[in-house]
Amino acid sequence: MGKPLALILLGLLCPGLVLAEQGRLLATGGASSIEGAAGGGITPWAVLSGYGEQGEWGASAFATRVETGDYRLDVSGMAASYGNRVELSYARQRFDLGTLARDLSLPDNSLSQDILGLKVRLFGDLIYDQLPQVSLGIQHKRQKDFLVPSLIGAQRDEDTEAYIAASRLLLGGAFGYNLLLNGNLRYSRANELGLLGFGGDRRDQHSVLKEGSVAVLFNPRWALGVEYREKPDNLSFAGENDWSDVFIGYFPNKHLAVVLAYARLGEIAGLDNQDGAYLSIQGSF
Repeated sequence: MGKPLALILLGLLCPGLVLAEQGRLLATGGASSIEGAAGGGITPWAVLSGYGEQGEWGASAFATRVETGDYRLDVSGMAASYGNRVELSYARQRFDLGTLARDLSLPDNSLSQDILGLKVRLFGDLIYDQLPQVSLGIQHKRQKDFLVPSLIGAQRDEDTEAYIAASRLLLGGAFGYNLLLNGNLRYSRANELGLLGFGGDRRDQHSVLKEGSVAVLFNPRWALGVEYREKPDNLSFAGENDWSDVFIGYFPNKHLAVVLAYARLGEIAGLDNQDGAYLSIQGSF
């Protein structure tokens, strides 16, 4: 079945779906993850940024803030994709140490890093193919304030990690609502995404880490979901907990996405119960 015919049938059989101007369904480009790649909030998906189809460009820019009370993470970045096949992304993260910097009189009150990403769709499609959309991603991270991470046992200030992601949108898969499923495997040794450096005195090898997302599109422009991200535990200075969140996403049109979440981040750099609000705004085409 050709994609134009499939789109017509989708419109007839699933009138609740909303198509972007170029034919792709709203929300199928995802939002921007905190590392810059298209997807959810704390995890990437197999989808690519923007709404470009074959022979077309898609792009996005975003700003995100996570506030836990003791810490604050600000992220901004952009991504571009071509032909719904390949995506390039960039993100700058700034982590305000807040309470920790004051209590320990640290030499730096914030940490930052740059993330360059490449994602390639290997095969499949989010909706139209028998196979789910499967993408391979690579991220090169460079920590820019390495003094504090080096003092707590981090082994290096930059590293490259990889992940493979599979995503599928099941039409009517959740009691008549559309259901998005995503699962990742990541090969990484980043401490707190890399903000606390890479590798540690406890462990300096890459780990295979599991990630996942489930979202229900209960309205053509609204999505409600949960995410999970397994984390390594490389530093003896402090434990590192797995992350999770509950999010709601609003996609009024193909140019705007707003995501609000409650994130459970656990222990970060010795401070427990780092749970708080997550807000991300993305513009795309």
